[in-house]
Amino acid sequence: MKELIIAFGLFLFVEGILYALFPSKMKNMLKKLELIKDSQLRTGGIVFALLGFIIIYYTKS
Repeated sequence: MKELIIAFGLFLFVEGILYALFPSKMKNMLKKLELIKDSQLRTGGIVFALLGFIIIYYTKS
């Protein structure tokens, strides 16, 4: 459980740094998300979730 909290904190840290250092680029990137189809976003989300799970699984074992 401690590792999960640390990972979430790291995620928030990285997101915060990106928005703090590159606010205009992040806004432009978010505007471009509207042009992507929902199915493409869903597929990308599933792929990244599986990659994250595989990384966690092999790191923990």
